[in-house]
Amino acid sequence: MIQSDQVRTEDLLRQMTLKEKVTLLSGKDNWRTVPVPRLNIPSITMTDGPHGVRATNEAGRTFEPTTSFPTGVSMAASWNPGLIERVAVALAEETRAMGCDVLLGPCVNIVRHPTAGRNFESFSEDPYLAARIGIAWVQGLQSKGISAALKHFACNNQETERWRGSSEVDERTLREIYLAQFEAIVKDANPWMVMCSYNRINGVYASQNPTLLKSILKTEWNWDGVVVSDWGANHTIVESVQGGLDLEMPGPAKYYGLLLEEAVLNWQIDPTDIDEAAKRVLGLIDRISSHHNPPDGAVNTQEHQALARELAEESITLLKNDSGLLPLNASKINTLAVIGPMADTGSIGGGGSSFVQPPYRVSPLEGLRALVGDSVELSYEEGCDNYFDLPLIRSDMLATPDGKGGGLRGHYFDNPDFAGVPVLDRVDPHLDFWFLTFAPLEATPSAYSVRWTGELIAPRTGRFTLRVVGTGRCRVELDGTSVIDLESSSFDPPGRLSSSDVELLLEEGKRYELKIEFVRPEWLNIPTLYLSMGYTPRPEEDQRLSRAVELAKQADAAIVFAGWPEGYESEGRDRPGIGLTGKQDDLIAAVAQANPNTIVVLNCGSPVAMPWVDAVPAIVEAYYPGQEGGHAVSAVLFGEVNPSGKLTVTFPKQIEDTPAFHHFPGGRNVYYGEGIFVGYRHYDARNIEPLFPFGHGLSYTEFEYSDLIVPAETTIGDPLTVRFAVKNIGERAGKEVAQLYVSDLVSSLPRPRKELKGFAKIELQPGETQEVTILLDERAFAFYDPDQQRWIVEPGEFEILLGASSQDIRLKGCITLA
Repeated sequence: MIQSDQVRTEDLLRQMTLKEKVTLLSGKDNWRTVPVPRLNIPSITMTDGPHGVRATNEAGRTFEPTTSFPTGVSMAASWNPGLIERVAVALAEETRAMGCDVLLGPCVNIVRHPTAGRNFESFSEDPYLAARIGIAWVQGLQSKGISAALKHFACNNQETERWRGSSEVDERTLREIYLAQFEAIVKDANPWMVMCSYNRINGVYASQNPTLLKSILKTEWNWDGVVVSDWGANHTIVESVQGGLDLEMPGPAKYYGLLLEEAVLNWQIDPTDIDEAAKRVLGLIDRISSHHNPPDGAVNTQEHQALARELAEESITLLKNDSGLLPLNASKINTLAVIGPMADTGSIGGGGSSFVQPPYRVSPLEGLRALVGDSVELSYEEGCDNYFDLPLIRSDMLATPDGKGGGLRGHYFDNPDFAGVPVLDRVDPHLDFWFLTFAPLEATPSAYSVRWTGELIAPRTGRFTLRVVGTGRCRVELDGTSVIDLESSSFDPPGRLSSSDVELLLEEGKRYELKIEFVRPEWLNIPTLYLSMGYTPRPEEDQRLSRAVELAKQADAAIVFAGWPEGYESEGRDRPGIGLTGKQDDLIAAVAQANPNTIVVLNCGSPVAMPWVDAVPAIVEAYYPGQEGGHAVSAVLFGEVNPSGKLTVTFPKQIEDTPAFHHFPGGRNVYYGEGIFVGYRHYDARNIEPLFPFGHGLSYTEFEYSDLIVPAETTIGDPLTVRFAVKNIGERAGKEVAQLYVSDLVSSLPRPRKELKGFAKIELQPGETQEVTILLDERAFAFYDPDQQRWIVEPGEFEILLGASSQDIRLKGCITLA
């Protein structure tokens, strides 16, 4: 007879010494837990997600490119939980192939303010939508024996002071907006791990917050998984274990380990707290190791690439389409002007720990060329820059000494003098190192040197700025001439970066001999190096915008690909505003004036200001569409795919209209003064017209809503079934996201005018009608009463609202709860 998981765990716990129990509660290194060989307890390996399996060149890790799926905002913009579950199964397969057991995700923090750095990783401003997408993600991943790590618990809604700031949130707002999606995912999908956030919540660090971790998560929600710290988020020995933190990462232990063992022996903490945490970690290891249907490891398969494209296609959102300009018809246009800084490169993701390096990436320009072939004359002009800082030198601008493209040849020496034979010889596609290490990590000496050699290939003729940013010492030679000599001081604060620039006149296609030497001295804490270069002509020399306008004048239609450069939206920093970077607004306005058939495609993960919105007939939001983005965008533009994505956040007309404008980003304390009126709830309550509302997204066909059936009365607590019909009255097959909102007409406490409580994505052929059924439970009508400290439903009248967006309501019904 096979023992149950709980019996096995209890049996192991009885056999373990205090030291062995404590070792389970912290990492062995950056990614792995500590094994206990005596009892055959294995180590488990974690890795960053959540829209791809991030490979790192460190000890115990497989290092190779992985599939870059569209980011979190795209996942939610699909409004398709079934598709997200399939994507998560693919993520599980890639996680297994990379030798890992836990994928850190999904990120379900609410999008509170449009300039927060990690909005692109999150799903929505609405907790119900975030919950439904998050449940599908967790269920798909864990169905294959890979643990999710639901994050970041809780109120991690900005990057400014995220390490130490306190999110000051009242109890009702906390429950209704910032915990509701966590609660639903925990109860419906049972993630095996939850990651706490860095910040404080009402003055107490999330990693040692007993109200959140013990009272709510573990007791009230009856959850039995592992609470892991975000990397470096634990700050105490005793308080964190007592507060509900089970696993400190990364390792080796900083606060746990020997210090925690001594705290038990000194009676500072009860041994049962250690037992409880160790039992949860053992339970996680058992769930992973005993799963009956582990996936076959697979990375970058054709199926995964096709799935990445399918998700991108289904999330792309058509914001505006005056006079039916889209889709383009290749048989009716002869010339197409492709313009903009995002056309030739495109951003596949935001910056930080979630960024995935794929084996390839399809730019919009490549996608268009592949789709139209010779049937349309396609011409390209960049128009302007969009980078806020010099971009990293791309791998296609570098070649190894033998002339092969794709990077520089790196020789790594285990001494700071470039002496002897290199201990490592590899090709680095670009110099982008926050912590420059050898592989494996433990083989990296405290002092070393690296020499990269190869060729720099200029992408155009003109003036460029070459920049080195880093620590330690770095020398750069171009064609045998020293152009940069950078050296940081031992008196600099740890991690402080130095930089040095040089202006270069380069010729397109010419190859320049490049040598870079980096030295890490013994005293250097964080060896960092970034090599960047950008085209920086003087204003009087820059004719790119005028060339783009001339190209647009001569074309039947013009597409401007605009957005934020890769890394502008990023973990670690919030953005200064919602405007497009560089001269992109000027470019769009000028092109639109030159060509009435101008289409703007936005490549960004958050709302964008659009001062040109009235001048442009068609606008497409592509988000960060992953490695297949160029193919997906092209398919939508030319009608091979009918767009069906819907906005998961409200696009404001101006930053001053946003709910948290007067409170963001705060400082030591961040006051959530807008309360429960986040996102569309705020715009409704204050009668502010948004640029584009929550849930908005157009199609190349039209849908008609009818035949709403809602019971006139029901009893509180009884499930409620809502039925209605949707018909495709257009000439194309398409998918519609029907959204159900609930409005409490009379309430003892202020409530939003309406709240999303159900949705369904349906596919219809022309002329086809489908009946849709949405089931509402008691929570759909409830609010959290802080005086009673519980969710309550008050008797009375409620409106049931059905529509195509939060402001496009097609059907209304009324029900009385008795």
